[in-house]
Amino acid sequence: MATTIWQVPQSNVKNLNKHAALDLIRFSQGGVSRIELSRLLGLTRAAASVIVNDLIQTGLVRETSKRHGGGRNPINLEINPESGLVIGIDLGSTHVTMILANSLAQVLSEVEAPLDITSGPELCLNRLVEIIENWLPSTGVALGQILAVAVGVPGPVVIETGMVSAPPIMPGWDKFPIRDWLEARLNCPVSLGNDADFGALGEWAYGAARGEHNLAYIKVGTGIGAGLLLDGQIYHGTTGSAGEIGHITLVENGPLCTCGNHGCLETLAGGRSIVERAIAGIKEGRRTMLSEVPIKTLTSLDVITAARSGDLFSQKLMIESGYHLGTAIANLVNLFNPSIVVVGGGISQLGDLLLDPIRETVRQRSLRVSWQSVRISAAVLGKRSSALGAVAQAISMSLHNIAEGIKS
Repeated sequence: MATTIWQVPQSNVKNLNKHAALDLIRFSQGGVSRIELSRLLGLTRAAASVIVNDLIQTGLVRETSKRHGGGRNPINLEINPESGLVIGIDLGSTHVTMILANSLAQVLSEVEAPLDITSGPELCLNRLVEIIENWLPSTGVALGQILAVAVGVPGPVVIETGMVSAPPIMPGWDKFPIRDWLEARLNCPVSLGNDADFGALGEWAYGAARGEHNLAYIKVGTGIGAGLLLDGQIYHGTTGSAGEIGHITLVENGPLCTCGNHGCLETLAGGRSIVERAIAGIKEGRRTMLSEVPIKTLTSLDVITAARSGDLFSQKLMIESGYHLGTAIANLVNLFNPSIVVVGGGISQLGDLLLDPIRETVRQRSLRVSWQSVRISAAVLGKRSSALGAVAQAISMSLHNIAEGIKS
């Protein structure tokens, strides 16, 4: 398994095999035996056993017996769920989702709350901390028990600094020290990442893309972004802005986008665009059940609900969005040649009504050798893809931070 989602430690390079062993144990479905682990690591059984014994002694790994009917049950290695608790956070443009999980990524509690990201970093982050402080006591967990937190945000992230860089739908957040601010308030390590990158990680670790080495995750919500996992690694780009598929120009001199450009995918297929077109249709007198919803409170979820209920106008809006998404995804398929494209985010809840026009457009607009080898799937994890990807990242931080402290 080539995929690693932890940063190579600088302080103790001789512990690298220990870190590699942790990831192999974590992501081997059903666990892995000592013999299999030694083969995967390219080490002798004796050398692998030394690593395993250290991990068991430290409480990161445990041995478990899986029942397979008659005969002797094999002993496998798995991450010890008691080795720590983490929080994964998906900070969207209008909401925040938080998941409390153990080291096996088993969800212990979850909370979702409204949050307006345009209100700026100070108000939003104070609100985020307030939610955590009010929520955790109800789970029986103290903030001091949390070993790591990972936060996904809808903008380009500079990983090294823990900041966002010129995020189109996050006014006032540019260069704000998000990671350092949260670490000071939460008193634990914090990882900041792009929400679509975490969506790709979540679907790779626990969802539709398990075992894939080249995948794209398209998060379709208020904005549109792509998380790219190439050759088993999340691809961030030079400045953290890789995957900003929502700002591909599809229509020259089209609608004005939040990024300042015209005709971006986001202006044609994002949640805000869908609502704007729905309102325009209502004002034109189109026959639609959406006319029963007050215009000031109309959301993309209302359009999705109406489309599911058979409202032809709402279905037309979603199908049009699907074709625009398909055009952009076809370009991505031609450029990166992934084996799977996973469509997630709030808009993806519509299922095949959105996916079918995407698939058809990709078939029409991408090279045959590319589209014949790619699957286009809805996110198995649904709206939780990014939050569970953040959980995976937080678990990596906690486990590898502990492993780095093991004395060799």
